[in-house]
Parts: sequence; C-alpha cells; structure tokens
Amino acid sequence: MARWTEAQMPDLGGHTLLVTGANSGLGLNTTRALAAHGAHVLMACRNAEKAEAVRAALLQAQPDARLTIKPLDLGSLASVRALAANLKAEGVKLSGLINNAGVMAVPHGLTQDGFETQMGTNHLGHFALTGLLLECLLPGARIVNVASMAHRWTPGINFDDLHWKRRRYRRWQAYGDSKLANLLFTFELHRWLVRNRRDALAVAAHPGYADTHLQFVAAEVKQSRLERWGMTVANALLAQPAEMGALPSLYAATAAGVVGGDYIGPGGFQQMRGYPTKVGCRKDAKSEPLAQRLWAISEAETGVRFDA
Repeated sequence: MARWTEAQMPDLGGHTLLVTGANSGLGLNTTRALAAHGAHVLMACRNAEKAEAVRAALLQAQPDARLTIKPLDLGSLASVRALAANLKAEGVKLSGLINNAGVMAVPHGLTQDGFETQMGTNHLGHFALTGLLLECLLPGARIVNVASMAHRWTPGINFDDLHWKRRRYRRWQAYGDSKLANLLFTFELHRWLVRNRRDALAVAAHPGYADTHLQFVAAEVKQSRLERWGMTVANALLAQPAEMGALPSLYAATAAGVVGGDYIGPGGFQQMRGYPTKVGCRKDAKSEPLAQRLWAISEAETGVRFDA
C-alpha cells in the first residue's frame, strides 16, 4: 500500500462526524484533519473548558472550520444518554462516529456507574454511545473504534470479574482488557451490521506508539515524577508524532477501499510507527463466542440494546 497521508483524504463538505476525546492528542489531530477537509466535527469532550480552548485554537488556524462542542463523560451512562438524546432532538445525521477517547493504565477506580475505570470508559461507554446513535447514522456511515497494540498485553478478559472486584488490580492488564474489548466489539458489530443489513461499516484502528498526553494521565493521577520522567524518555525515543498516530483513524473513517471488519494501524516495525495499512491482531480478538459473551454482558451492564 502506498503511503497514505491527510492530503489523500476526500472532500468532506456536507458531512458531520463525531469524535470522542476531541480536545487532545489523537482526537485533536483527528478533529483538525477532518475539519480541514470540510467536515462539521462534533467534539464530544468531558472537559468543556479545555475543549473551548482547543476549538478556539483550531479556528484561529482555520477560521472556516465547522466545530461544535458536545459534552460527554464516557464514565457516566447518564452523560452518554444525554448526548444521544441531544443529537436525536437536533436531528443530527452522522457520516462517521470515531470512538477515540480513552484512559490508559490509571490506578484502580470506578466510573459513576460502578464499572472499572478503563473498561467502563474505553469500552462500555463507547458501546452504549454507539448503540444509542445507530438511528443517527447515515447510509454508508463508518464507526471507528480506536484500539491499541495493548490488546495483546492481557491473557484474556476475565468475564466473571470484569471490574476487578475479586482480584489484585493490574492496571496494564486492565488496559489491555479494555483494548481487547474494543476489537471484540468492532468485529461483532461488523457481523451485527451484516446480519441486520445495515448500511454502515464497523472498523478498528490503532495509532501505534504515538506521543500524546495519554501516557502521562496515570502519572498525574499518582503524582509520580518518576513515571512521568519514564514516559517522557520513552516518548522521545520511541514514539511517532500524534499527527502520524491519528492517520489510521482518519484512514479508517475516510479512505476508499476500507471494508467492515478491517483493522488499520501503522505499517512499520511491530506496528509501532509508520503510515496506515490493514494490520492483524491476536487470534482470539476475532472469536465470535468471546465477542458474543462480551456483547451480552455489555448490554446487561449498560442497559443499551442494539435494535435492528
């Protein structure tokens, strides 16, 4: 595959896409590129003040950008439902939903609904949002779930203790669980869309190792200078720029030739860096029995059912 860059994105005038976590890192760069190609981008963000500052900076660089902030806290099902209700009331029709927001390797905590923070934010919040917004999707819309190389870092999701109530918490394994869940959800959503003859694509993407603020959230929560220093050094030595990390999501959301069930990531060594291409994943990420079990649990936990 030839090197694909933002310059190859199509004209997105007349299209509306929603990006979660649009105020920093990959989400910010995804938002910037989509807006630069004419899209109306709904910036779904938890921190309104930061989102307003980012929107102002983007508009300063590109005055004609169409950017609308929408409040969203993926750690609160009430917030997820409120956003979905708002978009439906406004009659919003989406050409794309980019489920980008997430947290990584934070200390143990619970969302407002009692879910382990990483599984609750990275998977269950996006699962609920996607199900609630199905009726807002235009024909041909793309749903992009941002996963991670970290889906390989777990021995497997413990469905009997999804929220780590009976085990010693391992924050990196919990992160891997949530990223494996992103892939299981994507591939099962693809199968669901095909079964129900819905004209939409479910695609996954991952940024490789990208230099973003995500790596520093855990250090900030723990107030660990050592961990912050370690992440700073690792990012400087190994990471690719956030602009490059956003390319797989942009490719998944806009490029020709993408089909449902694709997984897009960097094409370089160990998928850590490089230009976007179709990549592989661990075998059990495509397990239908595992995906169906996760789906059933996700519906039960969130109260959101995908209506055909």
